[in-house]
Amino acid sequence: MQSESLIGPLMQTISHQHWKVRVAVIEATGTVIQFGNGKSVDDVLSHFAQRLFDDVPQVRQAVTSVVGGWLLSLRDRYSFFHKLIPLLLSSFNDEIPEIRQLAASLWEKIGLQWQEENEADLKDKLDFALAPPPYYPQQESRPGLGCRELVFRNLSKVLPAICRDITDWVVGTRVKSAQLLPVLLLHAEDHTTQHLEIILRTLQQACADEEKAVVSSCMKSAELIGTFVSPEVFLKLILSMLKKAPSSSSLLVLASVIRGCPQDALQPHLKVIAMELAQAHICQASENSLYLEHLLLCVQALVSTCQEDCSAASLQLMEVLLTIIAVSGATGLGEKAQETMNALASVENVPSSQDLYRKHMGPLLERLTASHSDWTVHSVELLQFSVIVTQSGPAVGEALQHVVPTLRACLQPAKDPHMRLKLFSVLSSVLLRPKDTIDSQGQFHGYLEMVLKDILAPNLQWRAGRTAAAIRTAAVSCLWALTSSDILSATQMQEVQEALMPQVLATLEEDAQTTRLISCRVLNTFLKTAGDTMDPDKLIKVYPELLKRLDDVSTEVRLTAASTLLTWLQCVQSSEGKAYYQSSIQYLYRELLVHLDDPEHTIQDAVLEVLKEGSVLFPDLLVRETEAVIHKHRSATYCEQLLQHMQAAATAQ
Repeated sequence: MQSESLIGPLMQTISHQHWKVRVAVIEATGTVIQFGNGKSVDDVLSHFAQRLFDDVPQVRQAVTSVVGGWLLSLRDRYSFFHKLIPLLLSSFNDEIPEIRQLAASLWEKIGLQWQEENEADLKDKLDFALAPPPYYPQQESRPGLGCRELVFRNLSKVLPAICRDITDWVVGTRVKSAQLLPVLLLHAEDHTTQHLEIILRTLQQACADEEKAVVSSCMKSAELIGTFVSPEVFLKLILSMLKKAPSSSSLLVLASVIRGCPQDALQPHLKVIAMELAQAHICQASENSLYLEHLLLCVQALVSTCQEDCSAASLQLMEVLLTIIAVSGATGLGEKAQETMNALASVENVPSSQDLYRKHMGPLLERLTASHSDWTVHSVELLQFSVIVTQSGPAVGEALQHVVPTLRACLQPAKDPHMRLKLFSVLSSVLLRPKDTIDSQGQFHGYLEMVLKDILAPNLQWRAGRTAAAIRTAAVSCLWALTSSDILSATQMQEVQEALMPQVLATLEEDAQTTRLISCRVLNTFLKTAGDTMDPDKLIKVYPELLKRLDDVSTEVRLTAASTLLTWLQCVQSSEGKAYYQSSIQYLYRELLVHLDDPEHTIQDAVLEVLKEGSVLFPDLLVRETEAVIHKHRSATYCEQLLQHMQAAATAQ
């Protein structure tokens, strides 16, 4: 008779600062409602729910005990099942093991009691008890029939409130609600299907939560959906969500349901999922690292779940992984994507990811290069093309019919300069290891003329501007990579030299030190290869340009120029008509003797070596020139060394 009048004062005291008082209030409330008016449950529910967030375990334990007692003994308990069950099941995730055990024990008793009370309704289910669903989560024990039926029959009343609370503004509420959802789904099993739309919509929102605990619980819920619901049903809803508005949270939900789904159930849908993920509007929707990470999780889930079945969708999965590697750049995500590619190769029983490239190189490049006329430096297709060329190893040598024409088209002077810089970098990297990349099949020589005349020559021509200068540096670097590799025969090297010698001589005057340095090295290689075969008229045009570089601001360029002059003199020595060069050699002697007085000792040593090499051509001429200037030199020692060297050489002869 007095119970209702006691509820008000008790609820005012339930948040008392002393925990023992709070426990006493909770226990007293349990007794008052048990032996008084059951309708008062509605008045205390919100207060009890708040106490589940209490910092003191004894308070939470008291709530669990009282709610469990009501579910067992309250006269009107059938009216309050949908309100009390969520409170008790929330304790399944309490941080204290004793509270979790108490909640599980009470729940088991409640389920058995309800099962006995409703035996007539459950007769068929008890007599023809079904085995647990295949692939039931290994770490979970299946609740009894009574517990499952209780949840299933009340799920439609409980779910809307949980779905609302998962997106609440209070963090604690979101965490508790998210933890409760997988507990309910574990009980509901395949009955989850009829509530799937609202659950997936909620999970999509909740997976974007900043709180990791919320996201973790939602992923667990999604895995249970994958276990209990037919892929045909959940894929229809999830893929339509992705088509409408691709988001990282939708991808995370998809990855989780795939992870929970059995292999044989998922196998018929594997190609559909892979093709959807490979669509540009999904795999290229964002460069955000979280989006790409969740996209990668989808591929990883497919590979780990479907194993050898992945070979049916290998091309599409490769396209997604390529996009992730290309767009993520130098972040750790690219490495994870590469590891996933290795895992894909492993389940397909091929030795490495390079064999996957070989398998799919044709279709991949055909699809990418179809749009090359519209590429800019920001095009995802350009980034994918770069990844394929640099990471496919020997496989790229089998696809030169796609690669070289694409490079030619994209490296024309009218194209986006930043894109050209990117592609020159790619070309340099493969030319440095030609036998392992672009010439793995020995077919590169067939494309040499195209590379020289259509790619390098136009980009070595002088144009105003810093960007144009950077492109010339990139082009001359490519030429250096080509000439310093061992893929060119002597005849082919002569072709290169004849085609590009004028442009290389012009780049010796570039503002960029790197360009001048590399040009000197390229010239040195040209001269060493040519020997005495170079046309005298062309050979005589080389040394004045090299002499200018002895006045360069960079010591490294000057030393390289001296080394190249030495090679030039060796070419003159081996040619038959030395007399043709006499006036040029005399001029060279004079200029070199000036540089013999350089303040840098390294330069003096280098110039002395050049003069020693050149002294065999016209020794008398060099002696006269040296004696004429020896008294003017600050470093007369070097002149004396030169004269002694020539005297020793003459004696030896």
